[in-house]
Amino acid sequence: MLAELIRARSTAALDSDGERLLLRTDATGVDQLAEWHAGVHRHLPAVDDRVITARYRPGHRQAVVEADTDGDERSRLWLLDLDAPAGRDRSTPRALTARSGAVDRLAGVSPDGGTVAVLSNRRDPVAFDVWLLDLDSGAQRLLHRSGSWCQPAPGFSADGHWLSILRPGPRPMDNDLVLLDVATGEQRVVLPHADEAAVVGAPAWVDATTLVVSSNVGRDHSALVRVDLATDEAAVVYARDRDVAGWTSPDGTRLLAVGNVDGASVGELLDARTLAPLGRLRLPDPDAVVAWSHLLPDPLVGNDGSVVVTCTSPVMPPGVWRLDPGAPPHRLTGARLDVEPRLLRRPERHAVTSADGVTVPLQLYRPDSTAGAAPPVVVLLHGGPEGQSQPVFSPVVQALVARGYAVAVPNVRGSTGYGKRYYGLDDTTRRLDTLLDLAAVHSWLPGAGLDGARAALWGTSYGGYLVLAGCAFQPELWGAGVDIVGISDLVTFLERTAGYRRAHREREYGALATDREFLAAASPLRRADAIRAPLFVVHGAQDPRVPLGEAEQLVTAVRSRGVPCELLVYDDEGHGLARLANRLDAHPRAMAFLDRVLRPGGRREDG
Repeated sequence: MLAELIRARSTAALDSDGERLLLRTDATGVDQLAEWHAGVHRHLPAVDDRVITARYRPGHRQAVVEADTDGDERSRLWLLDLDAPAGRDRSTPRALTARSGAVDRLAGVSPDGGTVAVLSNRRDPVAFDVWLLDLDSGAQRLLHRSGSWCQPAPGFSADGHWLSILRPGPRPMDNDLVLLDVATGEQRVVLPHADEAAVVGAPAWVDATTLVVSSNVGRDHSALVRVDLATDEAAVVYARDRDVAGWTSPDGTRLLAVGNVDGASVGELLDARTLAPLGRLRLPDPDAVVAWSHLLPDPLVGNDGSVVVTCTSPVMPPGVWRLDPGAPPHRLTGARLDVEPRLLRRPERHAVTSADGVTVPLQLYRPDSTAGAAPPVVVLLHGGPEGQSQPVFSPVVQALVARGYAVAVPNVRGSTGYGKRYYGLDDTTRRLDTLLDLAAVHSWLPGAGLDGARAALWGTSYGGYLVLAGCAFQPELWGAGVDIVGISDLVTFLERTAGYRRAHREREYGALATDREFLAAASPLRRADAIRAPLFVVHGAQDPRVPLGEAEQLVTAVRSRGVPCELLVYDDEGHGLARLANRLDAHPRAMAFLDRVLRPGGRREDG
C-alpha cells in the first residue's frame, strides 16, 4: 500500500502564459518540468537533475528553469525551448549560469522577456548578490550587493521598474521586503521595522505604485497591508484572527486572500481597489490546503477572478485545480490514487496543554479498531523549526495508519500558523522548552485510547533533531525513533552547515560565539549515553544544510553503547528524500523497523 500512496504525489502549477501552465512532476522519479495545455500535459526535456522552479519567458515559447543535482542545492539556471521537436539539437536546454559550486537562484524574468534576475553567491560564498542577465547577449550586470543570504520573491513588477527580494533581519523570523530599482540599483525597504522582529511577505502589485503584502508588523497574526509607494502610506486592509496571505491578478483588479485555520485553508476573492468582497473561494475538499512556499509557486489569479492553485487534503493527493466564481472546482491535473478512498483517514483535531500552560494543537489519525487493544503510536514532527504540520496528503501517515499505528501530529511551540508569539516560544535558549510539549503529548496518549508504552518519534530535519532530543532527554517516554536528516549536535551543525546558511540559522538556534555552552547542552549527541530507544537514521550524502556527519557521529555514539541503530545513506540525495526510488526504499524499511521494535510478533503489513 505504501508504494501506491507514495506514487500519488502529484504536480504543482508553476506559472502561466495565457491558457498554458508549467507543471512540476516527479513522474520520472525526481521533480522535472511539464506543460499543461487544453487538458493535456507533456513532459519537457530534462535539465540537470531536480527542477526547483521555473518561469515562462514573456514573448517567447521558452522557460527559464532552476535546477540542482542530487539535492546539493547548488542550483543553476537553464533556458528551455518549449516547442523544439524532440531529437533536435535545439531541444537541449541551454545553460544560463555555469556549474561553479555557487548557488544561482531564479529571482525573476522581466515583463519584456529580455532579462533574468539571478540571486547568486558566486562573488561571496556567504552573501547573495542580485545580477541581471541579458538573455539575448549574455551580458550580466551586478545590480545589488546584499551582504547576506536572501530569498527570491515573485520578481519584477508589471512595469519592470522594481525587482523584489526577501532579506533576513537580525532576529529569528524576521525579514525585510526589499524593492530594487532595476535601472539604478537603489533599494527601498517596504514596512521597515527596526525595533521589532516581523515578517513582510512578497508583493502583490495593484498598480505601478501600489502593492499589497502579508505582514505581522505590529501584530501577532499576518494581515494584508496596502502600501502606496508614492506617499509611503500603509494601511491594513484585510485582517482576521489567523495568518493571511494575498495575491493579485495581472491587471491588479482582483485580490485573493487565503487564511490559515489550524493548517487548513480558507479563501476569499476581493476587488483589489475597493476591497469589496467578490465571494468565498470554493475549495475541492473541506480540509483542503492551498500549497505555497518559497519553493513552490503562488496561486495564479486571473483578471476574471478565476484561480489556478495547487490543492491537497488528507484524502486527496496534491493536484492543480481551477476555481471559478460560481462554478464547482475543476481539476486540471493530479495523480491517480491506486488505493481505495475508504482506507484513507482524516484527522481528529485535539489540543494538549504543556506543563508551563502552552496549548499545543494536534491532529490524530486513528487506525481501524484492533479488538479493544490500544494501538501503538507514531508522533510525527515537522521540520523548520519555522514550519507547520498541515492536513495534507501524506503517504507516510496513511501507510502507518494502514499498518495499525495511530499517528499523532502536533504543532509544537515554534510552529508557524498560530501567531508571532507562538512561533517565538522556542527561540535560541528556549529550545529545550519544546520537550515540555513532547511530554504533554505523551501524557495525553492513554486518555485518547492509545498505547503510550509503545510510542515512537518520527521527524525530518528539525523534526529529526526533536526525535533525537526526545530520545536523549526523555528516554523513559519513547520506545523508538526515526530520524531523517536530523541535527544531532547544534554546535557541529552550525560549524559544518553551508556558510551562507550559518548566520541565518544562528538567529534561530543561538550563535556559536555567544551561546556555545547552551548549544552543546541542548545537543542530543552530548547525551547519547542516555539514549536507549532503538533508532532508524536516514541521511543524504549531498546534504548542504545538515551535513552527513551529523548522522554518522550520532550512530557511532549510540552503537558504541549497544543500542540498536540502523543507518541508511543515499549518495544521490541532499536534505530529504527527493527521489521516488529512495522514498520507496527508506519509508517501508523504517516502518518495518517500527514493527520489529514496537510490535514484535504482532500483525504486520507489507506496506
